[in-house]
Amino acid sequence: MRQVGDRFQLIAGERRLRAAKEAGLAKVPVTVVDFNDQQVLEAALVENIHRADLNPIEKAQGFREYLDRFQMTHDQLANRLGLARSTLTNLVALLDLAPEVQDAVRVGQLSTGHAKLLKGVEDRERQIALSKEIVARGLSVHATEALIKPPVPPEKTESEGKEKPVFEKTTHVQGIEDELRQKLSLKIQIRLKGKENGQIVMYFETTDDFERVLDVLRR
Repeated sequence: MRQVGDRFQLIAGERRLRAAKEAGLAKVPVTVVDFNDQQVLEAALVENIHRADLNPIEKAQGFREYLDRFQMTHDQLANRLGLARSTLTNLVALLDLAPEVQDAVRVGQLSTGHAKLLKGVEDRERQIALSKEIVARGLSVHATEALIKPPVPPEKTESEGKEKPVFEKTTHVQGIEDELRQKLSLKIQIRLKGKENGQIVMYFETTDDFERVLDVLRR
């Protein structure tokens, strides 16, 4: 606490003081400091960071008020409070959400994780509609991410993006197909994949057909 005139102002430790009163303690140890208004507000912010009963919106409002009052950057305040700048920035950014969404975060219907995802939705009406759907369906943060960000179709590979050229069978190739059909008494198909490569496909329907083809190939 600090002295203001002939009285003392509590700077930090409100919960501890309340607990001491409830426990019936008549005296508690205190530390009197010589803080200016800016230092007092910084001490309050540090305490609020660790308060479980303070919701993210209330914490963000405390940061915003300090930044506006003392014209300080996020980096400067984060350094003074011993916080990561991203932590502070992400919290303050929650105040850019639609008021209805902020209310849902304030009462615990939406978590900070939900709020961060909704912050990326620029359309306020959609933001509000999504927040209501999340609450109504009890969606997790992961499910919310899938709801907000539709799956991105896989990129086509270079080979998939190009149309495969079609190689027509020449009269010579068709003649070879006919010759093989007659010789093997099987359905034969020659598939061309390029000017100088391809496949010869032989279809057999019985084991006897298969054995007969093997005998021919082994000669």
